Amino acid sequence: MKSIVVANWKMNPGSMKEAKKLFEATKKAADVSRNVTIIVAPPAIFLRELSGAYKGKKLSFAIQNAHFERDGTHTGENSLAQAADAKAQYVIVGHAERRAAGETNEDTEKKVVAALAQKMTPILCVGETTRSHDGEHFDYVREQLAVALSQVPPAKLSKILIAYEPVWAIGAVAPMTPRDMHEMTIFIRKAIVDQHGQAGMNIRILYGGSIDETNALNMVRDGDVHGLLVGRASTDAKKFASLVQSLNV
Repeated sequence: MKSIVVANWKMNPGSMKEAKKLFEATKKAADVSRNVTIIVAPPAIFLRELSGAYKGKKLSFAIQNAHFERDGTHTGENSLAQAADAKAQYVIVGHAERRAAGETNEDTEKKVVAALAQKMTPILCVGETTRSHDGEHFDYVREQLAVALSQVPPAKLSKILIAYEPVWAIGAVAPMTPRDMHEMTIFIRKAIVDQHGQAGMNIRILYGGSIDETNALNMVRDGDVHGLLVGRASTDAKKFASLVQSLNV
């Protein structure tokens, strides 16, 4: 099975010229990859031009965030219908940085439902900001999953990607280990099965958090994940190419 790599450019790069250059490098990495499916999530302002010029089949596109309403008085927002019209097939929902800016579990629930109705794949991000020895982080993640997936019928669970982001591990001296991720993968599947039944076993799980070419393969191989949500490394053409190449084993 191919690994999924989501290249989340965040608010980078600073110009369309630079975005095209980064996309060309990303496209080259995709063209030579045998075992990797790449999803590019550029800033929304670059999405239509990049997707419109791309004629290949090795890459897909995502929007980094979208409003759950189809249209209306939501200044500064983009709708899922607009994203789909710009050829985005995926939408990142509940990213840690969006949650830090005020996005709630209830918001993620509405966005997941809206994305599925638009026939787009939600990349639902969950994860705790801190971790202690008392296991509270499990309850925190369980609640994120329970609310976000509360209106999803079991038959549609396979159309969702879950991206686990341990915010505490980003830039930490001791990042999350594949063994710890394996434990979290088991927990996420169990939490979804408890809510939705055995269809929860079909959920695809990604890892995101300080991931680069040095730890990508170990995380995929030993963390029991289907792929990676890559932030900073996805905006460095050489690092991203090395990361993708490391998964072609």
